[in-house]
Amino acid sequence: MGKRIVEKSIKKMAAPEEGNRITWDSEIPGFGVRVTAAGVTSFILDYRISGRQRRYTIGRHSDLTVAAARIEAGELRARIRDGHDPMEERHQGRKEPTLGDLATEYLERHAVPNKRPSSLRVDRQMIDNNIRPGIGKLRLKAVGRRDIEALHLSLKATPYAANRLLSLLSKMFNLGIQWKWTAENPARGVPRFQEGKRERWLTTKEIQRFREALDSYTDQNAANALRLLMLTGSREGEVLKAEWEQFDFQRNVWTKPSHNTKQKRVEHIPLSPPTLKLLKAMMPKDATGPLFPGKRTDKNGGTRVSLRRPWIQACKASGLVVAEQVKGKRGIITRYRPTVRIHDLRHSYASHLVSNGVSLQIVGKLLGHTQASTTMRYAHLQDETLRAATNQFGDIYTATKKRKSGT
Repeated sequence: MGKRIVEKSIKKMAAPEEGNRITWDSEIPGFGVRVTAAGVTSFILDYRISGRQRRYTIGRHSDLTVAAARIEAGELRARIRDGHDPMEERHQGRKEPTLGDLATEYLERHAVPNKRPSSLRVDRQMIDNNIRPGIGKLRLKAVGRRDIEALHLSLKATPYAANRLLSLLSKMFNLGIQWKWTAENPARGVPRFQEGKRERWLTTKEIQRFREALDSYTDQNAANALRLLMLTGSREGEVLKAEWEQFDFQRNVWTKPSHNTKQKRVEHIPLSPPTLKLLKAMMPKDATGPLFPGKRTDKNGGTRVSLRRPWIQACKASGLVVAEQVKGKRGIITRYRPTVRIHDLRHSYASHLVSNGVSLQIVGKLLGHTQASTTMRYAHLQDETLRAATNQFGDIYTATKKRKSGT
């Protein structure tokens, strides 16, 4: 019969030359200490359930004291008497999907077939840079609100990015509920950070510097894509997916097909003289296929998939960047981060039109907005135009009064 296992007795246990050696406890049936030939000491529990003999590893001695292992062994035996099988429950637990598994399913089943390339790219970055390293290994049932809050709080310095991460997690869990992967959404109800208004557009001087940067850029195919973005106020995906067949040079109209627009509806955009000049300079002899073909045929239909690198280079050349010191593989390196986004070219287009007296309704149609409220972000610029107009009449009124008093 064995003896009561204590810390002192474990220290005296020698490793066998091969296999393992088990020492049984005299008080708790089935509780023992196993020492392998490699010198690894673990606490185990042997038990019988449904006619099957099973051996459950409670944990390593390096992680548990004898007292803690003894308490756990007693609790396990109580559960076994109630009909639970610890080995089977552990096995089932290992089969449960993790948050990382849900992220993979989300990308393959939802994001790839439904989202625009730019949005898909952002989702992948958040999953790979934040979700997987942070809480990706947790089982879905183990992910709680506190885990979500902690991950959200870790991005407090960038509230906009933190809130987008929270939205992504909430969407993933909602789909997980729909797919019967989980029953709850721990991201629901987590407070968002206050976001400052992201209203940024290029001034006329910045536009001039940006144009000069594009003129000197080596890849003029990419430069033309950025020029078309600036001249039409279109979205990046709409420009990169554009094909020559969409342009009517008799009516000077660009017809964007529904599958290329955010609102999933056909849009007819009139083309300005500078835009027509750009397009005709770009036009090949056989004006068919994409305006901006990629370097290789891929899932995007052989078109260029991103303007990220050209954008950074153009912003750097035009002074629209800030320098950041970051840790690289070979030490500290300088990275240049643009102070404006590609999407801000669209804001620049709209802002300059509104500030020059174009109505919000017309600007909304040019941008393809379906809701008037979306265009209202530019309303304050219209107010400034109206104020300037009424000031002109004020000047006329004042001048008239002066002339009258002088006669």
